[in-house]
Amino acid sequence: MQDFEPHERPIQPPADPPVPPANTPDRYQAAIDYIYRRIDYERTSLRRRHLADFKLQRPDELLRRLGAPNQQIPAVHIAGTKGKGSTAAMVAAMLTGCGYRVGLFTSPHMVRFEERMTVDGQMPSAQQLCALTDRVREVADVLQAEDPAMAPTFFEITTALAWLHFVEQEVDIVVLETGLGGRLDTTTLCRPLVTLITSISYDHTALLGRTLAAIAREKAGIAKAGVPMLSSVLDAEPARPIAAACERVGAPLYRLDHDLRLTTHRATDDHVDDPDLPRYTVDVETPWRRHAGVPVPLPGIHQATNAALALAAMDILNENGFPSSVASLASGLAASRCPLRLEVMERKPLVIVDSAHNGASIDALCRTLTDIPITRRIGVFGTSRDKDAAAMLERLDGTFDELILTQYLSNPRALPVGELSAIAGSLSTPWKTADSPQTALELARASAGGNDLICVTGSFFLASETRELLLPVEERMTPTGTST
Repeated sequence: MQDFEPHERPIQPPADPPVPPANTPDRYQAAIDYIYRRIDYERTSLRRRHLADFKLQRPDELLRRLGAPNQQIPAVHIAGTKGKGSTAAMVAAMLTGCGYRVGLFTSPHMVRFEERMTVDGQMPSAQQLCALTDRVREVADVLQAEDPAMAPTFFEITTALAWLHFVEQEVDIVVLETGLGGRLDTTTLCRPLVTLITSISYDHTALLGRTLAAIAREKAGIAKAGVPMLSSVLDAEPARPIAAACERVGAPLYRLDHDLRLTTHRATDDHVDDPDLPRYTVDVETPWRRHAGVPVPLPGIHQATNAALALAAMDILNENGFPSSVASLASGLAASRCPLRLEVMERKPLVIVDSAHNGASIDALCRTLTDIPITRRIGVFGTSRDKDAAAMLERLDGTFDELILTQYLSNPRALPVGELSAIAGSLSTPWKTADSPQTALELARASAGGNDLICVTGSFFLASETRELLLPVEERMTPTGTST
């Protein structure tokens, strides 16, 4: 039985205007505009797409003609429905803490496009991005002229830019977060020393499949012969296809609660920087080492699992040319930061932004919020057209004392607040609507007392827009491109 929507051929990108002369004020914006004129599935409803739209032949040829930068640096490759961004940030921080030069590739970005490709936490400069774009554009335009079906997409261009940047910056290792799925994701064209699958839950079902097993098969496509895979997927239905994929290609599989042992402890106040949120320490035992009493840098019990997987990845790297001490791992982990994951922006009232965007991640968020000693919980919620808004609202219902439904403004995938209101009709929690994140925030603040909590969630895009509104003016970044 077919798990996917009927195929649509991708619309070819429009012809590009001439590139402005070098060292002109318009050069940077021209580079950003060129990137965003590619087909961009982050801005297109995935319900209208089919896996046949995603072909590794295209990015593979693009990267080959650029000198195969993706084969020049070893990688840590991370897939999963949720948790992959946090785990990638933890692995990168630990590698940096051990003295290695580390490239980190993530998506989407919050404000500036360059956030997707950092080296030891630093984005490429405008000048560097322009030079990189010129190199990629020269090859991509030739590919498109030879065969319009070979015109690279936004994500394929972005991945190529990142690899070129990492090679130019002479990084020692790259940490890669998949964009979507795994089997046909452009990031799969890498040379990993270890692969990780953080979780499997329902998301992008129109594209990846309508069962957990189908979604797991797509994400397990990152498995490679002889490369160890770490998995924290516990449910039997998605775990089986992951094990089958590893067996098929000859990848050693190490599973949480089988080969990796995790014990979690609630951290005392003297172990945490932010006593408002529940924090944890972990004891992690892998086939290679034991890590005792390691503080988890991000709040929430689900982050303990991500930290355990990240520590196990470092143990495998320790055996494969990237030695590290247990002490350096703990200090590096403590330095990791991952915005929009239960990120505290203000206090009195406590204001949190979180990028949960499916039923499982909303569940994890609600479990954490109910453990915070506050008087009332006010939720600001908005999501995308291709997400299961009803399932998320069902989980929020009862956790919050009041909900404010809104929509983000930076991306056409936003679910209009009118449609969201229709879905919310059966909620028992009182709710109201706002036409923008700014208005929603104003309504929430007007309703909240000093001992209350405001949480903005439902979409990475909503969380990132709201985060910018909450930052001091001097800390806000100038947006680039047409999407956050």
